[in-house]
Amino acid sequence: MKLRVKKGDTVKILAGKDKGKQGKVLRVLPKEGRVIVEGLNIIKRHTRPSQANPQGRIVEKPAPLAASNVMVVCPGCNLPTRTNISRDSGEAVRVCKRCQRSID
Repeated sequence: MKLRVKKGDTVKILAGKDKGKQGKVLRVLPKEGRVIVEGLNIIKRHTRPSQANPQGRIVEKPAPLAASNVMVVCPGCNLPTRTNISRDSGEAVRVCKRCQRSID
């Protein structure tokens, strides 16, 4: 599945418990069709005691979201937008459909 989101993009969450919040994409998982967004969709994982961590602990980390539930935020108009691919001098560039400004 071709994703229109890249690592480092600012995205807005369209569905789920974090609906309406914005965050930066930390990782894109194209085979699963998911993205990991910084500070959103936080889950807790219990870790076993080890030599490095003799007590064990609860680790909070962001879980993947479905890529269909996020939308890229345009840096120009600062609104969530769909993207279009434009070819400039043989190079593909993502363009905001609202303001026609380059996102890359």
